[in-house]
Amino acid sequence: MPLLPPTIATREVPRLRPVRQIFPRPRHPDVYAGAYAEAAAQLRALGARPGARVAIGAGSRGIRDIVTVVKATVAACKDAGLSPFVTPAMGSHGGGTAEGQRQVLEHLGVTEENVGAPIISDTAVEQIGVTSWGMPVYFDKVALSADYIVPVNRVKPHTDFAGTHESGLCKMLVIGFANHIGCSRVHEETFARFHEVIPATAAVVLEKVPVAFGMAIVENAYDETYIVEAVPRERILAREAELLRIAYANMARLHFDHIDVLIVDEIGKNISGAGMDPNITGRTAGGILPGYTGPTITRIIVAGLTEATAGNAIGMGVADFTTAHLAAQFKPEPTYTNAIAAGTPESARLPVVLPTLDDAVRAALHSCGIGDWSQAAIVRIKNTLHIDEIWVSDALAPVVEANPNLEWLERA
Repeated sequence: MPLLPPTIATREVPRLRPVRQIFPRPRHPDVYAGAYAEAAAQLRALGARPGARVAIGAGSRGIRDIVTVVKATVAACKDAGLSPFVTPAMGSHGGGTAEGQRQVLEHLGVTEENVGAPIISDTAVEQIGVTSWGMPVYFDKVALSADYIVPVNRVKPHTDFAGTHESGLCKMLVIGFANHIGCSRVHEETFARFHEVIPATAAVVLEKVPVAFGMAIVENAYDETYIVEAVPRERILAREAELLRIAYANMARLHFDHIDVLIVDEIGKNISGAGMDPNITGRTAGGILPGYTGPTITRIIVAGLTEATAGNAIGMGVADFTTAHLAAQFKPEPTYTNAIAAGTPESARLPVVLPTLDDAVRAALHSCGIGDWSQAAIVRIKNTLHIDEIWVSDALAPVVEANPNLEWLERA
């Protein structure tokens, strides 16, 4: 039985034209040198004994300069006479297994060869304390075996909640280093409370665990490193809140008020914890992201998964349509493990699957109730991390030509 009504099954979809979105572009002049100098300064202040072991935590996000910053941190530790190693700090990602998390780091380029330190992956945890409301706090056992701990993470707006501390060093300390067991427990508190849970639990971790400092990264709207800063232990809570405000000020967005159909070529855990960033689309598993100021979007199509996500299709559930290509890439185990641990089963639901992307576009336009497809506002992006170059339908030409932050990449 045909999936599409005969009236639209072979109808030509609107053509799309390439457009450049323009954003402010502050950039760090030398990420490696900056990260090395920042880490070295903190290590000198630390006065650690020679040979002390340092656990450097790396997560699952697609941070452009993650290899560079981890490598610089490793080099600074070695030059200070210390013994660094890298350990995954990614909660339940990678299927919640030690080997899965090692593979995630490998996909991101964080290997012993690339960063100059061994990768030690183990999901065992210890309970290190309890919060004021009685929640047990867990932490990675391998990291606790070290003399010092250094989380490396990007500070940015979170995909499911708003607060003074969202994605960053504190969340990595609370959830990333808590592995599958602790990650699942924290998510029982629900995103509605995360604005309180993350900073309060981070305070417990910082009191109980030998965190030396955190390597904080802030990116610009082009996902280039703007700030790399070694934040001393006692300043992590205060400084991260300041860095988050800077990250918000440099966040990319789609320069439109309304989009009928948004096509997302790929989603994945290396793109966003939610697969695709709700700060760009407005959609979360629980509804519209609080504080979202981007365009209203009627239908979303996701066309595929990134290679680095290794079959984890978390986030596909907030889309309306997808393709047979994504359905073939989707792996239930890592997707469901992540969704259950995060308490968002909605994000793991398979959207309506169509044989091809064109079929998905036809179905999306039909379900929008648009009779004249030439008037449909369609935007296509590679993923929610890279939206400087996009494609738009002819119906959006007046918007492109009137907005100084948009320009055609080629003229029709």
